[in-house]
Amino acid sequence: MNYNKLTLEEEKVIIGKGTEMPFSGKYDQHNETGVYICKRCNAPLYRSADKFDSGCGWPSFDDEIPGAVKRFTDADGIRTEIVCANCGAHLGHVFSGEKLTPKNIRHCVNSISLNFTAASEKNKTEKTYFAGGCFWGVEHFFQKEKGVISTQVGYMGGHIQHPTYKQVCNGGTGHIETAEVVYDPTQTDFEKLARLFFEIHDPTQVNRQGPDIGEQYMSAIFYVNDEQRQISEKLIMLLKQNGYKATTKLIKADMFWKAEGYHQLYYQKTGKQPYCHFYQKRF
Repeated sequence: MNYNKLTLEEEKVIIGKGTEMPFSGKYDQHNETGVYICKRCNAPLYRSADKFDSGCGWPSFDDEIPGAVKRFTDADGIRTEIVCANCGAHLGHVFSGEKLTPKNIRHCVNSISLNFTAASEKNKTEKTYFAGGCFWGVEHFFQKEKGVISTQVGYMGGHIQHPTYKQVCNGGTGHIETAEVVYDPTQTDFEKLARLFFEIHDPTQVNRQGPDIGEQYMSAIFYVNDEQRQISEKLIMLLKQNGYKATTKLIKADMFWKAEGYHQLYYQKTGKQPYCHFYQKRF
């Protein structure tokens, strides 16, 4: 893999796992809107919305882009080191229990390990929400798709707040297992992602996907604007013309409730493969 060339000072931190002096990094008091990326490989790591001023002298974040960061026990045997999941670049350390934000997590990151991409019309991200059976399998396919920046799984469409997996599985909440997909519209578009969605699950099944049965497994697209709705309608019509009795529901996106941590990037964590999702060309 080709990585960006680093200066000797950058190598001391990123490769040698060093630490820059507190209050010396350019991103400590940085407040622009955008995404912080790995200086070594350009992988997106943190969103500006998750940055906060902890007063520690280094950039602090209370959440990472899902799947972007890996944790290891530090060489000192006490702290938890964080590295870029894509290239292994040393970022800093993560701490919990400090009660600095409601999430109670602080990613303490060296500025020198980061670059920043400012938000603009050119690099603005977009979101979409797909439900097609167990959200593990849906996320598995989208997280590998070109142009997708991040994914996370959760629940949408129900009538209770902060639903748990157990509540959703027991039924009666109205929630559907859903994957949130954040993508770069300069690299892909909604139609390409929606076509993939219809080809990694069976849209003809009602309230089930393979062995998983229940209304939480229904096929649905939660559209965020009229363009997504119109494209979805077009694709469903094409499927029917191709002989598929698609039952996919189109629902205006509402509140997305993030699922428990052990559900996020499930197949990446476990090394297993989806049991009810596979690719089948339908268009």
